Amino acid sequence: MTVFILVGGVFTGADVWRETAARLAAAGREAHAVPLTAIDAGRPAVGHVDLETHIADVTAAIDAVGEGPGREIVLVGHDYGIHPALGAADRRPQRVDRVVYLDCGMPRDGVPPLAAVPDPALRARLAARAGRGETQGELAPPATHEEWQRWGSTAGVGVAALDRLTALAAPQPLGTLLQPLRLSEAVAAVPATGVLCTRNGVGIDLVQRLVDFGDPVAAALAGPRVTFFELPTGHWPMLSCPAELADVLLRAAAGAGHRLRPADTGTPPAHLRPFPLDVPEVPRDRKGHVDLYVPGEGGARPAVVFVHGGPVPAAARPTPRDWPTLVGYARLAAAEGVVGATLDHRLHDVADYERAAADVTAAVELVRADPRVDADRIALWFFSGGGLLAAPWLAEPPAWLRCLAASYPVLEPPPGWGLGDSRFRPVRAVAHAGALPVVLLRAGREAPGIAATVEAFVAAAKDSGARLELVDVPHGHHGFETLDPAEETGPPLRHAMRAVVTRLTG
Repeated sequence: MTVFILVGGVFTGADVWRETAARLAAAGREAHAVPLTAIDAGRPAVGHVDLETHIADVTAAIDAVGEGPGREIVLVGHDYGIHPALGAADRRPQRVDRVVYLDCGMPRDGVPPLAAVPDPALRARLAARAGRGETQGELAPPATHEEWQRWGSTAGVGVAALDRLTALAAPQPLGTLLQPLRLSEAVAAVPATGVLCTRNGVGIDLVQRLVDFGDPVAAALAGPRVTFFELPTGHWPMLSCPAELADVLLRAAAGAGHRLRPADTGTPPAHLRPFPLDVPEVPRDRKGHVDLYVPGEGGARPAVVFVHGGPVPAAARPTPRDWPTLVGYARLAAAEGVVGATLDHRLHDVADYERAAADVTAAVELVRADPRVDADRIALWFFSGGGLLAAPWLAEPPAWLRCLAASYPVLEPPPGWGLGDSRFRPVRAVAHAGALPVVLLRAGREAPGIAATVEAFVAAAKDSGARLELVDVPHGHHGFETLDPAEETGPPLRHAMRAVVTRLTG
């Protein structure tokens, strides 16, 4: 008999699991949603409530499950709930057979749940309170449908379900977010499954990329005891698709799921595979965090600055400006008679967009100051998650910016990234692009969540009369240059480059 112990996220009590628990029970399993102290009406607070209080709640739920042959405990933590779930699993590692991370990050020893709060402004306010020693009190729950988006995508959650979520939301005790999680090595031995809700911004491909980049934290995710599932929904699958969630949990309990490829298999990861086009060798001129590829003599030339995507772990080696794709694009630009420039910026986490934007601005100024570059004829070309960095340039394009291009970009931040109120929203910014030409390379087999942002951008560009040229790669995937056949990706890539160069030189 498999016993599921379900732990809810921020503001949410046991009731949020009602439909999922019923489906697990109908499949012949036990399912217990944990009432959390000061969150659930049936478990009022007595004294100070912190993370250890909730860990004790979950530990008590584990202890209440009778032991016996064939009784396996699967501990499911959603959102904030993964913190008390992991804390309890660390205290009862012999009793827990699997931990399921439901659309949440990877908590680490010594880090408080506050680090996982997606809203940066709220995170900063709470951190300031912690700095003043204010670890008690309550964090008021969201009151409207729109405010739930600050905590994650509500995709798939109907109006009635959102009404119910809002009506049942309870104030989150401040101490539960500010107290650091304490873990030993014991929990690392417990098998784990990640369930990723792709409409909230993260899928298996993105996690595989983190492993491929050499992120030491992500490396453990490619272990033999770790599996993954995707659900094409938002952050609350227990409300948007409880039947599908129950099915995934049953399969996870059986040890099924996708396993990631370790980084050291001997096969080059996608981002280090060869560029699909034969381009002439052009010497690299390294200046600080920028590399210039200059096409020989001939005076000052226009330049294309290529801005890589991310987030990319700080420890990733080689760094993006040395990846074959970025080098290939820069050399292709040089073959067309303009200067190609690549750079490294510090987009290591979704909280890093401001400093990455500053790095891009500094790189552009460095390129424009080079005597081999025509400072009045510059193009910017963005990739993947770097697409959000295009927004400030669209919102206020300088006179010297003659073209903006993007390949398989993210053009609207996923709700869980905490950037809803930021300036990094190209879908909004394109209305102010004016006469700035925009060239967009669109992958036909893009991840659904990213594809939705591209289509929203295209619609916004059309509504505002922006000068948008679409270059489609019908069978291309995200990162198509090194994933798909050269005969399919090469022609549109060359077409896009020539479109950009024409706008620089015309």
